[in-house]
Amino acid sequence: MQGELNKLDGYSRRKFMSYSAKSLLGVGVAPMLGNTIASDARAEQLAAHSPRARNVIYLYMTGGMSHIDTFDTKPGKATQGPVESIKTAVTGQRISEYLPGMAGQMDKVAVLNGMYSTQGAHETGQYFMHTSYLKRGTISHPSLATWAMKLGGRLNTTLPGSVVVNGGSGSIGHGFMESRFGPLGIGNPERGLQHSKLAKGVSEARLRRRLDMANTLNDKFLREHSTRKVRDYNTLYDEALRMMHSSDLGAFDISQETAGLRAAYGDNSFGQGCLLARRLVEHRVRFVEVHLGGWDTHNDNFERVQERATLLDQGMSTLLSDLDRRGMLEETLVVLSTEFGRSPNIVQTSGGRNHHPKAFSCLLAGGGVHGGINHGSTDPTGHEVATGKVTVPDFNATIAHALGLPIDHVETSPSGRPFKIADKGRPVFELFS
Repeated sequence: MQGELNKLDGYSRRKFMSYSAKSLLGVGVAPMLGNTIASDARAEQLAAHSPRARNVIYLYMTGGMSHIDTFDTKPGKATQGPVESIKTAVTGQRISEYLPGMAGQMDKVAVLNGMYSTQGAHETGQYFMHTSYLKRGTISHPSLATWAMKLGGRLNTTLPGSVVVNGGSGSIGHGFMESRFGPLGIGNPERGLQHSKLAKGVSEARLRRRLDMANTLNDKFLREHSTRKVRDYNTLYDEALRMMHSSDLGAFDISQETAGLRAAYGDNSFGQGCLLARRLVEHRVRFVEVHLGGWDTHNDNFERVQERATLLDQGMSTLLSDLDRRGMLEETLVVLSTEFGRSPNIVQTSGGRNHHPKAFSCLLAGGGVHGGINHGSTDPTGHEVATGKVTVPDFNATIAHALGLPIDHVETSPSGRPFKIADKGRPVFELFS
């Protein structure tokens, strides 16, 4: 009997133990198996979910977006400052006056106003949000996008599976995983993918002769030094060549869009980055991240938030409308994220708000997520999470769940340590249909 039980996978063993406890031992023993039975319920929720999301467009607000001045307004409270609240497409829901475009799209959006982080510094907060792990000097953890590539694979084998737009050199990459799972960086969305065509004067035949010569010279080295880094470099080289010849390379060229649509997204790098993201997921790029910086508002909070929110509002509201109009929203999960919120208390000498990881807001839309809801809340002044606390790993587990990725799958680092896509995070199941 013990031998047969050991042959079962973890989920089946838990089902067997739970059934035995209920059927043979009586309810009196159930409290002793509380964790096992709870694990059963979680496994059943995971198994019952039919993922709808195929792609992710991840909008990252670098610097710490003020929750009180955007999606968690506190009308009538001193912490609100001069910002007014406006009605939205959802009855009873109000958001900042800085976001009139998003107000009309909130029926598509789930707002998580109970976000909570343990990291109150930019670098560690951004790292935590992207990886679910605390930053360590001894290991580099993979980003959520890298996990999605590793566990979900590419949808278009001739284009990168993951792209970061406007991310700069500080973007979180492949960590301890192979570099082929890491993102491709795009600095300026209007310039598209640079150096993706043959150099002037180099024909296909000449390129092939050069490649044959390089392969001949490299063959012995590759056989004698078949390390992971060497193999990764060779793989990336091959993938670059495939991409150069891809019929989908035009996905990076936003000049193919109409002038009217480009104007609707906004004449700025974030708005055009959102348009590029839509084009890329349309060509089956799995994970596209677009950054909008400038949210570190220690000084002149209200002027600077209004400026940033205007860019966010135009780009994101147009993106949601565009995806919906094209029938792409159900299979595209749109995420709005940031490393933490800003303090409810306003610094009188600077008119700013400081870092505030104990309560902030993130958004999810599309990809099977219920629209038109607020999940969680903060206290009347926005200092603490009052209901529906969602940790950073929980948030990432929810994204992984939407994509149908196995959140309990374990990957082992080169040092032999086990890791999961969202550490110990649990999906917020209530958000899904």
